[in-house]
Amino acid sequence: MNTTKTMKAIRIHFYGGPEVLAYEEAPRPTPGAGEALVRVYAAGVNPVDWKISEGLLKDSLQYTFPFTPGWDLSGIVEESGPGVSFKLGDAVFSRPDIHRDGAYAEFTVVNASLLAQKPRSIDHIHAAGIPLAAMTAWQGLFEGAQLKRGQRVLIHAASGGVGSFAVQFAKWKGAHVIATCSTGNVDFVKGLGADEVIDYRETDFTHMRRVDAVLDTLGGEIQERSWKVIKPFGILASIVSQPSAATAESLKMRHAFVVLKPDGKLLASIAKLVDAGKIKSTVETVLPLSEARQAQELSRTGHTRGKIVLNVS
Repeated sequence: MNTTKTMKAIRIHFYGGPEVLAYEEAPRPTPGAGEALVRVYAAGVNPVDWKISEGLLKDSLQYTFPFTPGWDLSGIVEESGPGVSFKLGDAVFSRPDIHRDGAYAEFTVVNASLLAQKPRSIDHIHAAGIPLAAMTAWQGLFEGAQLKRGQRVLIHAASGGVGSFAVQFAKWKGAHVIATCSTGNVDFVKGLGADEVIDYRETDFTHMRRVDAVLDTLGGEIQERSWKVIKPFGILASIVSQPSAATAESLKMRHAFVVLKPDGKLLASIAKLVDAGKIKSTVETVLPLSEARQAQELSRTGHTRGKIVLNVS
């Protein structure tokens, strides 16, 4: 493909708030061996996007300016490099490599190992809201917390992106699911399958019966208070920050810190659950690509239900 061709993209030329997101012409990328060029139909918006945009993660994630954010997508394969099984026209979704340009663009290049066939039963908008949050929830529950059928699990911020998938996965697994959320989201979280829902504005969750596992999606004092509700030898798994090993040892409990490892095969398994009606994607807000600033402003509030998605194509 001619690399001089251009596309519309959101690019960041220096770190800062939403005002640094520039909607402009950018070079269209070209796939190499093991990669596919994807025409982006929709891009999911996640907290990591604005944290990177603001430079909060620059010590661990290095970028060359200008770069394009956004690491959740659904789209169509436009071109495949050598060694790629995906074909022209395949509908795919992915959480692409966070170390390279992302999906706030009309086209992006994705390593084929991070791609999966999009669930057939949903549109690109809803598919784009799945990869990062769903894989984080899956790995947090089943690799971090090692959740098993019949166990009791507490899931914090259950109406958010990760939390809403975690409730559904835990219920699918056969666990007894207890979830925290705000008043306005209680019915929504019950509808996801939670057995018990705690309105954190009305009730202190630390008064509940002890659980086998906690999935911490908030960190800070919520993480610290969560030790109080875990059984001896139970586990606190966090996707936000490393739980205290000293605290875990003193309480005879276990701990885990889960960092997402994107995986096309795992995403394909999740797609099957979506098509089987076991898991649903909730999208609260859809905005055009040109409104990425507003999307990140909404994400920064931390009070969205489900996901925010940019309609790219």
